[in-house]
Amino acid sequence: MSTIRMLLVLVLIAGSFTISACGIKPWVKPYERANMADPIMSFARDPVAESYKNHVHQAREGARGAESGAGGGCGCN
Repeated sequence: MSTIRMLLVLVLIAGSFTISACGIKPWVKPYERANMADPIMSFARDPVAESYKNHVHQAREGARGAESGAGGGCGCN
């Protein structure tokens, strides 16, 4: 009897996690996007050299703008 009860509890917990995953809201609010666009948030040690490497990569691949976006904090770019 206890194994059936434990199985039921595990199914309820897994179901609640599954249902709660459907209601995720964006973590970054529109007014917080300026903080994310700050240059200090970049992973590159040398932003100028990284920008040049990205330019060369885009010219070789024939694609542009696929790896990152530049712009302000409003999210409109």
